[in-house]
Amino acid sequence: MMQRKLALLVGIGALTVLLMLRWEHVMTLVNLMSSKRPSAEPELPKDTITPIPGSRHLMVSAFKDHRLGGAIRVISIICRQELQPLYCVLCANANADVDAKDDGVMGQCASFQAKVHLHSDDFGFPFVTSDVFCMSLMLQQATHVSITANPYVIHNLTFLSIQNQEVKESFRYSFTVCISNLFGEYNNALQFAQTMEVYKLLGVQRVVIYNTSCGPDVEKILKYYRKEGMLEVVPWPIDKFLTPSTGWKYDLHHGDIHYYGQLTTLNECMYRYMYQSKYLLLNDIDEIIMPYKHANLEKLMGTLQEQHPNAGVFKIKNHIFPKTQFDDSGRFRLARWRSVPGVNILEHVYREPDRKHVFNPTKLLINPRSVEQTSVHTTLKQFGLVFNVPFDVCRIIHVRVPLQGKLSKDQLFVDKKLWEFEELLIPSIDRALNESGVL
Repeated sequence: MMQRKLALLVGIGALTVLLMLRWEHVMTLVNLMSSKRPSAEPELPKDTITPIPGSRHLMVSAFKDHRLGGAIRVISIICRQELQPLYCVLCANANADVDAKDDGVMGQCASFQAKVHLHSDDFGFPFVTSDVFCMSLMLQQATHVSITANPYVIHNLTFLSIQNQEVKESFRYSFTVCISNLFGEYNNALQFAQTMEVYKLLGVQRVVIYNTSCGPDVEKILKYYRKEGMLEVVPWPIDKFLTPSTGWKYDLHHGDIHYYGQLTTLNECMYRYMYQSKYLLLNDIDEIIMPYKHANLEKLMGTLQEQHPNAGVFKIKNHIFPKTQFDDSGRFRLARWRSVPGVNILEHVYREPDRKHVFNPTKLLINPRSVEQTSVHTTLKQFGLVFNVPFDVCRIIHVRVPLQGKLSKDQLFVDKKLWEFEELLIPSIDRALNESGVL
């Protein structure tokens, strides 16, 4: 009988160890009294991008993923040509429910090997958007995390706060737009303001922009919408760390990372607003996801979710409105807007025909809690179904240089959808331009 009990205890002990090591090999447990422990106020990043010590990799932000058993997901940028073991350092605050014996210290910390998942879309560039996963059953209540290539040197590390600590079922915003990047001293102020005001009328309450650089007029517009409360501007100094590409394909555009880290910012925004917004629109600043059969986004999604209750990703087709073709009437060629730099989207009502033999890229309207990884035109990993929204229900108004530049005006389609908002739109654009100081 005693031998049975002993065997049972040994078996339970072995099972416990296996469970503890399921996600990682624990490298070291940092003693609370160690002189190398993190201080009460860990060093937090001064930028939104932080180098990972002992490597060329970068870490951006950290989130608890409740869909994966509470794993800590650190959104990172990994050089796929220099893969190496990376280690998590997880710490729990002393005021959390952990074994913290020192007042004013961070409490218990653990260092262990991380799991690195490179995203499948990299467009050929050496630096890839990635998830660095940390999981320790010892520290389910971790509040801060750092990534390092040396698990034995944890002093002077920069720690990220772990966001999304709690699952929420009610959200501050119904619709949030994630705009991946502003760069190259972007100064298209008129189109920016017009787009923001259109989105307001469609029911968007929040817009998030990752800003590497912009021009003086757009800077004024950014300040206006931040003060108003609609806009969050996330600094994105990617050019301090890498040589960003200004295009999407490595063979053509070169550089270290695709399009100023567009893939990283889209994923970062998705997790940042996972429990803040019911839906996210993932698109560029010169694109408007426009319902054509519904008055606003809320009514559109009410219908789509009722018809497709298991879908969490809605793909919207892109349609080009060439900025080289103008409405002949001059109805919205307003004299007061001529001094504002940028494109007047209300003047461009001609739409290129869809080409059946050419791939038409989509942008995304998603339930962020249904998505694990996203790319630009499609999700990479999702938990729900994907639905392609019909062209006549919703499509993207994309005012830009033409893709079919040889077509004459009479070969294009007239699409005056934006004019339906004239009564409320024009005064709101004027107010934004005046109060921002652009006019």
